[in-house]
Amino acid sequence: MARAPMNPLAVSLGDPAGIGPEVIAKCWDNRDSFALPSFVAIGDPRSIAAVWDGPIEVVDDPRQADAAFDHGLPVIQLNVPQADVPGHPSVMGAHTSLDSLEIAVGLARSGSASGVVTGPVSKEQLYAIGFQHPGQTEFVAERCGVASENVVMMLAGPTLRTIPVTTHLPLSEVSSRLTTGLIEARGRAALRGLQRTFGIAEPRLAVSGLNPHSGEGGQLGNEEVEIIAPAIASLAAEGWRVTGPHPADTMFHTRARAEYDAALCMYHDQALIPIKALHFEEAVNVTLGLPIVRTAPDHGTAFDIAGQDRADPRPMAAAIRMAAEAAAQRADV
Repeated sequence: MARAPMNPLAVSLGDPAGIGPEVIAKCWDNRDSFALPSFVAIGDPRSIAAVWDGPIEVVDDPRQADAAFDHGLPVIQLNVPQADVPGHPSVMGAHTSLDSLEIAVGLARSGSASGVVTGPVSKEQLYAIGFQHPGQTEFVAERCGVASENVVMMLAGPTLRTIPVTTHLPLSEVSSRLTTGLIEARGRAALRGLQRTFGIAEPRLAVSGLNPHSGEGGQLGNEEVEIIAPAIASLAAEGWRVTGPHPADTMFHTRARAEYDAALCMYHDQALIPIKALHFEEAVNVTLGLPIVRTAPDHGTAFDIAGQDRADPRPMAAAIRMAAEAAAQRADV
């Protein structure tokens, strides 16, 4: 039986003063060479027009994007009193980026959109308007009714997928925040996500240590013995294919990467440095554990180059492609 056509993706523009509007417009411009499906942007069309002179098609519903996609970039318009200036973030722009995110998530939850791709936002600007979440991932999880510990941020590239157990913490706080239960929850969400989102029937998860040489049996730290190894044993007892704790300095060379489908790392940079070293232009932020598909490019607002026609659209294109592939995979399950 032929699969029913999927609804377009909803793409939030992110901070209107950042590079989100530019890279999203460039993705539409290069939709054929990037092999992109139809999508609809959510935000203020003036922020796109400020950095791009291409055609814009204002629509009211994501499902109108298919018909409009060949003629112009489909946009669901937000009513914003004043347009932001590229490179000059504002409080109003922070509200616009949050409204765009809220609407995009709502469209995906309702089924009007097949998934969400989120443009880059400024956490500093969002915090200034009372945003209470560490990032967009936690906001989306809350809106989907999922506990934050059951959601993981995966960075995915062509030859490597990594998941940090802890994310935006000072390095000095990582050890005190690691628990066996947290590692188990992150690992379980990652493994189930690899099945549901990537179609890997029996996923393999490699778990890193925290300390140099994975603690050398307790000589360089006890976290591996007391916290990490028990979590691995618990997941293995559930039938999952989990190994470790592995020394982080030997996990990411070519032969090692062939032995697992994703690496569960203990802190932010342990996960992000290898993925960015290998796949800086192609790495996609994928949120696993949600009832909806959500991806994002792995870069920030880049206010310093906004409006200068210098932003690279390839990371956003990779995020759009991966969201479409994940939505199709879920439709087949």
